[in-house]
Parts: sequence; C-alpha cells; structure tokens
Amino acid sequence: MRKQFKETCFALAEQDPRIAVILGDVSVYMFLDFGKKYPGRFHNMGICENTMISVAAGMAATGLRPFVHTIAPFLTERSLEQIKLDCSYNRWPVNIVTCGASFDYAWDGATHHCYTDLAILRLLPDMEVLQPGSRREVDALMRATYDSGKPTYLRLSDHPHDVETNLEFGKGTVIKDCGAPVTVMTAGPILPNVIDGCRDLNVNLVYFHTLKPIDRDLVERFRHTRILVVHDAFGLQEAINEVPGLRTWYHGLPDQFCAWYGTVHDIRARIGLDAPGIRRAVADLLDSPA
Repeated sequence: MRKQFKETCFALAEQDPRIAVILGDVSVYMFLDFGKKYPGRFHNMGICENTMISVAAGMAATGLRPFVHTIAPFLTERSLEQIKLDCSYNRWPVNIVTCGASFDYAWDGATHHCYTDLAILRLLPDMEVLQPGSRREVDALMRATYDSGKPTYLRLSDHPHDVETNLEFGKGTVIKDCGAPVTVMTAGPILPNVIDGCRDLNVNLVYFHTLKPIDRDLVERFRHTRILVVHDAFGLQEAINEVPGLRTWYHGLPDQFCAWYGTVHDIRARIGLDAPGIRRAVADLLDSPA
C-alpha cells in the first residue's frame, strides 16, 4: 500500500503543483525520485511528528495540498493536539497518511501498536477517516479526498487484500447478502480473514473502507439483523452505531495491551482475529438466542 501511496502522489503531483510530501524518516528511500523531481515539494523532517503536522497545516494555509506520512501511533496519538487545533479547528486540507497499524510492527512491541487512531480522529469535527484495505482503494480514495477541503486520515497497511470492492469514497461494499439474521461488518485489510471465517456460514457480510462519513444507508439496509462488528481496531463499531436502534456486538481487541511479540498474523491468532477465531465468534452469535 505504501508503494501505491508513492505512485499516486507522483501521479497527482504531475497534474497538481500544490502537492507536497512531508516524511518523518519513514518511506524516505521510496520517495527519493519524488524529491529529485520536485525538490521544493519534498521534505524529510525526521522524528518530529508534532512539528510535521503543524508544518503541513501551514502549507495547507498557503494553498498547498500536503501529504504528511510516518508510523501510525506517532503521527496520530502523539500528535492529536496538533491535528485537532492546526488541522481540524482551522479546517485545513492536510492529508495524514500512516503505516504500521494495528499490529504491522508487532515485533516492535506495544509502543509501535496503534488501534485507537481511527476512533480518536473520527471524533474531530470535519475529519475524514479512511482505512483502505487494498492498493486499488488507496489510489481511488487518495484521488477522491486529497482536495476535499477537509483534513483527511488514511491508515495504510503492509498487508493489503486483493478483494474487489466499491472504490467510491463514503460507500461500503456488500460482499454477501443471503437474507441471513446475522450480518458481519468489517473494515480494512483484515477482510480476507473475515471472508474465510464466515465461509459457509449463514451470515451477510459488509465491508467498509470509509469510517467517516460512514455509509449510513448501507448500515440501515441491515438494521433488522444482529450485527457483529469484526475489526482489528476501535472506531468502526462506534461509526456503525451512529445509526440508532441497532443490535451490535464487537469481536476485536481485548481490553488489555497486546504485550506479545511476533508477526501481525501471530497477534491476530492470539486475540482471535485469525479466520478460526472469527469463525468461532460468528458461530457463537448464530447459536445465541435472537
């Protein structure tokens, strides 16, 4: 997904001289060609995440359309005040693009995990919040939102899926609608695990890449069912519950730090977000009283 981020930045910059890129010592080598071609629009600011956000807001105030990029927990949780005041309060069109969430950097421990970013940023006024799950979604969503006039958050992963989905900003995708009494709703790159976990089960399956604005019409379509939100972060269930009167359950993160090391797949298996764990959660809801 980071490669697609770079390629789309290049394509946009060729057409729009307002595009600028600010990096925090991450993905620098990937963007060296961008820096050579557009030296005045490329800045590696090092480990200065708060300043990166403020500089990006200043650039946006002058009419530029900056993309600011580094690891998720440092650019979102650490820099929340700058995002809130410099970007959201002023309504500057800053594009915040991260990598590493939720457990892509599982081997670096809890300091590099990030699972509150989507939930936190969707609470800020005027913020657009996206969790693309595929390279196609990254390209389409970047093009659709970079000049929206609002601050935008795109959370990238190094483990994309290749499922064909609706690429329209703000719209979800119905993966399966079999008229079942239970609907599983999910978002982002964990989609293949959810598809495998739900295989041959009598459930509907709905996917989102945009958490804010959430596709309320699509949620409403399944309001008569019990909804199980399967997600490797916080934020999706809260967004879905903007639609009142739903019956929702959550299968995702435990109320504890994931203090284990390994790969993203190890962590998902440990907390039940691999395909077998998801299947158990779905089966339990199907077997429970309506």
